[in-house]
This record gives sequence, structure tokens and C-alpha cells, in this order.
Amino acid sequence: MSDVPIAAHALVSDCHSAALITADGSVDWLCCPRFDSPSVFGRLLDPDAGHWSIRPAGKYVSSRRYLDRTLVLETTFRTPAGTVTVTDALAMGPDNRGHDLGTRVPHLLIRSVAGVSGEVDVEVGYRPRPEYGLLRPLLSHVAGGVTARGGAEWLVLSSPVRLDLAESAATGRFTVRAGDVVVFGLQRSTLEEQPAHIWPADRLTARLTETVTAWQSWSQLHQNYDGPWRDLVEHSGRVLQGLTFRPSGAVIAAATTSLPEQVGGARNWDYRYSWVRDASFTMEALWVAACPDEANDFFAFMTTAAAAAVGPGTPLQIMFGVGGEHDLTERTLPHLAGWRDSRPVRAGNGAWNQQQIDVYGELLAAAHRLADRITDMDDDMRDFLIAVADSAAHRWRDPDQGIWEVRGEPRHFLYSKVMCWVALDRAIRLAGRLRAGDRVPGWSAAREEIRRVVLRDGWNDAAGAFTQYLGSSTLDAANLMMAIVGFLPADDPRMLATIEAVAQRLTDERGLVYRYRTEDGVDGLAGDEGAFLLCTFWLAQAWAMAGRTEQARAVFALAAGHANDVGLLAEEVDPATGELLGNFPQAFSHIGLINAAWAIQQAEQR
Repeated sequence: MSDVPIAAHALVSDCHSAALITADGSVDWLCCPRFDSPSVFGRLLDPDAGHWSIRPAGKYVSSRRYLDRTLVLETTFRTPAGTVTVTDALAMGPDNRGHDLGTRVPHLLIRSVAGVSGEVDVEVGYRPRPEYGLLRPLLSHVAGGVTARGGAEWLVLSSPVRLDLAESAATGRFTVRAGDVVVFGLQRSTLEEQPAHIWPADRLTARLTETVTAWQSWSQLHQNYDGPWRDLVEHSGRVLQGLTFRPSGAVIAAATTSLPEQVGGARNWDYRYSWVRDASFTMEALWVAACPDEANDFFAFMTTAAAAAVGPGTPLQIMFGVGGEHDLTERTLPHLAGWRDSRPVRAGNGAWNQQQIDVYGELLAAAHRLADRITDMDDDMRDFLIAVADSAAHRWRDPDQGIWEVRGEPRHFLYSKVMCWVALDRAIRLAGRLRAGDRVPGWSAAREEIRRVVLRDGWNDAAGAFTQYLGSSTLDAANLMMAIVGFLPADDPRMLATIEAVAQRLTDERGLVYRYRTEDGVDGLAGDEGAFLLCTFWLAQAWAMAGRTEQARAVFALAAGHANDVGLLAEEVDPATGELLGNFPQAFSHIGLINAAWAIQQAEQR
């Protein structure tokens, strides 16, 4: 059983793929060359699905950090005999400065071991298992390292240490003294690509240095937030950038699949895709945490991926593969035991063909927020955004699966109606840029009709709040967004009552917010889930917008306090243990942190 806590992992990224590395120096998750590729190392989900560990042979205490303004990880191991550091990075390409971060990357994981004091015996364990652990590749010695062949994979491990090969694994041991540097590199290719090769130590060291410089250059150029929790906000911005697929501009929801919402449960989903909603929220959050010069790439990606299939008669697909793929058919991987026996493990996501009409609002809200950054708005992009607004005007009356992607019956979710209102509101504001002045009267009429329906049918006197779907009495934290998107002022009595209802009746013992009560059965799934960090940050943001800054700061601190030792957040928190749950790191949670911090800053300035 894979039992390492989710919070024990740290992310490295080259803006194409991601690796997760434990505090014990083991790469337990690596998907390459894309975020959604099958894993090469998958011990995160099964003990036999592959890993690559580098750590002291004896007893040690470890600590770690990201190097300043980067996603380059440094782990320090202290032993009775001495201290070593291991620096890990997915290498950036040559001359990756500023906006060029993530171009021409070599698909190379670098691990540099440096002696700090004394001398330390270090063990290496290399066990590649491509295709989610299905393959046991053939390992062979070559000059300067080890190759691994299996299926379509060609892996080359550059190692200055001679490793012993047995049972599709390589192991070795070496001594590091103060001042020594021992550098390893793992490069991956397929049969049709330029073959991976052995990298000399000096080139690995140079590329590691260039990767640090590349991240720092991006941070210096993009990040100028000056408010409370600046380090957390800027770090979250880098995490969101690390979850961006540079070739297309797509933004993934998280770097992993099937980390559960309940230990041992079945609410395990593949988040390595680009949701229109999550990616749009990410673009807006980067407006706060970083200068989102990648807005052109994102909206060009959306135009290309979705424009051929959106209009009043055809709903916008809610998610895509990072290359723009539409078919994300979900399958299970029964040979994987799952994290803490949480089955099934899934690849693909069955929500890809759901109807979720809220996505029109998130997309047009991002377009409006980033309008001055979209410098390449051609006729195709205008037509696409107009079609999105027309779809909102046409489809807002439809039931859907909603923001939480329920797998039960479609319903008239209030949040979906509100976001259709947002779509039309922002399209009206963008009408000049879209050259769509002739559509404004129709858009305005639909916007006002939505508003009337939401205010009339979305409020429940018995609940004393706006509720999950029309005619229901169930609370839903998504309705906090009514204030955040400007549908109602946060200090409107009905809005304040809804905020207070969520804070009092939709929280765990710590005060963390649930999305909704699973026992109400609306989502069509068995089991429970943890408290949702994004919703908790929404509560902080709503309190700030209502002028309750003391409450906002307390809720923010509560949610942000669940970040791990290197500032990463998962999707949820176990209400019983306080452990992080769900896919990791989760873009939604870092988006919530950024926006809540900014809202508190704005409220305190007022």
C-alpha cells in the first residue's frame, strides 16, 4: 500500500510535465513528456509502480525548501556523520528567460547531490515502471549510466556512480564529502523522437543553474504583487505557472490522478487536464499574483480547442487534453492499488462530456479581466467569445451537472445560472472590443431575466440563504461567488445571510468549508469527502468584500495554514485528521489563496 502522506510531496515542473518528490528524496510520481502522459514513476499510487530515490544510507533528518523564486527543490539531509543536499529540477530549455519559460525543454530530470559537511553514505534506488507500472523495462549498462527499454519508452539515466542491475532495477551506494557534487540526470524519449542520451556532469550542472535562472527571470518579470502574505501569493503564482502546458497554453487542474477525497473511498478522479473553468480562474489569479502575459496563449488555445464546437445549439466542452484533445474517455487501472487502497485509480475523466453551463461565465470573466493582455484578438477569437455569450443567453434555462460535476441527475444549479449572468454581463462590457454592439440588447434582456429568476427562485426562506439549486433548501459554498463576481454586493442582507449560513452550517469543527453536504445525495456518489480549501478561501474573500476583514483574515489563516512545508495545497482537508486529501498540488486551492489575499488587501485599503 502506498502510504506516504500527500503533504510529504513537493512539485517540480518544466511547464510540460511534473514530478512529485517526497521529503525522503524519492521521486514517486513522474509523467513525461506531458502532464497527462502515463507515469514513469507511480509509487504514489502503488508500491510496485516505480520510483527513484536518493537519500542517506543511515539515519537522517530532512528539511527542504524551494530555491528563491523558483520551483527548484532543495532537500537537506542531516546525519550524525555529516550533511548533504539534493537539488531536484525538471530542466528548462536553453535561454529560457522571462516569457520563454518552458520552451524547447529536454524532458530531463536533474538530481544534484552536494556535500555540505562531514561525509555521508548515500543510496540510490532506481526502478522505472512506465505505463502506470505495467512495464518492467530491460535495463543495460552504457558508458556513463544506464538505459531502460520497454514498450515505446527509451529512458537514459546519467550516473557517475556504477549501479548494480537486477530485476529491472538499479541500485548503488557512494560517499559524499564536504565540497563534493554528484549529479544524476534522467532523460526520456520515444522511438520517433530524438533519442535521449547520456549527459556529462558539467552539462547537467550548467542546465540546473540555467533552470534556476530561468525561474527567477520569470518571477522577476511577472511578479509584482505587494500586499499581505506576499510570499504565499507569489509562490502560488509560480505553482500555477508550473501547472501550465507551455506548448499550448493549457492549464491543468492538478499534477496527479486518483488521490482520493476520502481515504479508501471511490471519489478519485484524474485532474491532469485543462478545465475551462479552472484555467479561466487561473488566468484571473495570475492577474493578481503575476503579470499574465500568457493570456494570449490561453485564449488562443481555447479558441483552437473549442471554437469549432460551440454555439447556441452546441454546448462548450468543459475540459480538454493539454494538446486540445476532446475525447478524454475515462478508464480504470485495476492493477494499481491506489493511495492508501483508495480505488479505483482512473485515467481520463468521464466529466468531459457533461453539460456545465457555468463555464461560459468563467471564460468571459477571464477575457474581461485580461482584455488589455489579449493583444492578438483576431476575428476567430472574437467569433468564439461571441458564440460563448450567445450560448449563455440560449442555454441558461437548461439543467446541468454544475461546478461540482455531480454524477447524478442534472439540476438547475444556482451557481450555473449566476455564471451565465456573468457571461452576458462581461460580454456586454467587452462588446466594443468584440465588435458585437448589435448583440447587446439581446444579451442585456437575457441577463436581466436571469437575475430575476435567481433572486426569485434561488432564495429559500427556511434555509435563510441562497441554495444549491432552484427550489432546494440545500446550502452550497459555490453561492459565495454571487458576491465575488458582483451579482450582489457582499453586504446585501441576503448575501450576508448566505455568507453567515455557510460559515455556521457548512463547516467542519475547524471552520473549514465543505462544498455541500454529501449526505443530501445530490451528487449521485457514495461516501464522504473532506473540507474544500477553495471554498474556505471563498469564504475569506466574501467576508473581506463584506467589510469583515477580521473574520476574513482568520479564515484565510486557517486555510493557508494547511499548506505543506514547501507551501503546496491539495484540494481538500480530512475533517478527522487534518491531513491533505485529493489531487496535488491543486490549482483551485492556490487560486483561492491568491484571490482571497488580494480581496483582503483591497478591503483594508478601503
